[in-house]
Amino acid sequence: MTAFPSPQPGGRELVGKVALVTGASRNIGRTIAVELAEAGAAVLVTARTSHQDAEQTCDLVRASGGRAEVAFADLGQPTGAVQVVDACLAAFGRLDIVVANAALRSDALIETIDAEEWRRVVSSILDATFFCAQAAAPHLRRSGAGAFVTLGGVAAHTGIAGRTHVSAAKAGVVGLTRALASEWASDGITVNCVSPGYIGTERHGAVPRHFRERPVPLGRPGMPQEVAAAVRYLVGPGGRFVTGQVLHLNGGWHMGG
Repeated sequence: MTAFPSPQPGGRELVGKVALVTGASRNIGRTIAVELAEAGAAVLVTARTSHQDAEQTCDLVRASGGRAEVAFADLGQPTGAVQVVDACLAAFGRLDIVVANAALRSDALIETIDAEEWRRVVSSILDATFFCAQAAAPHLRRSGAGAFVTLGGVAAHTGIAGRTHVSAAKAGVVGLTRALASEWASDGITVNCVSPGYIGTERHGAVPRHFRERPVPLGRPGMPQEVAAAVRYLVGPGGRFVTGQVLHLNGGWHMGG
């Protein structure tokens, strides 16, 4: 099940391209990595601590005939972003696509969020996206058809109690996405944000309260494959005239801009 019609079976529209997918050890990130590999791209899988899961993502890519390597770093630090970009170049010789998916989340009322927790969440979401963009910029320019996709979320667009830090960081990602789209347009690099709602992924703990209290209008959670299909469209030849946009995938849970 996909949100966008994929190319015809066997379509390999990304052959010759190299993609870097952050936070790709499981769930949405893993599905994006496999989807881009099935489209023909070589994929660098990145993670911070989930070594076994990241290696399993690479195994899934290789099992389908794709090429994948893995790199581990804290992308909330500028040196971490440089490390994974360098690893990508060492493994594949180029970089055409970046999918900034890495993120940490937590639920806490604002009075209980200390400075350390604020920095932990904001660094993993907003700082990591910024540093990856900064490290990847010269290589995306050389691509000739570079694409940078950020992962947002409904928290950036609606008021969600207990997630002020996540909401602020994800809203920052939207602003960063649009600024980069403007800055990089003359280089032929597209920059877009895919903003998922309630997606049926493996979770630690219960479904977040805001999704329990207000059901998805379409009556089901989204699937990771639907998010991955949107990313594949945006980084592929069919998405070359789309830039600076936020693409909402939430089954009607949020219908604003």
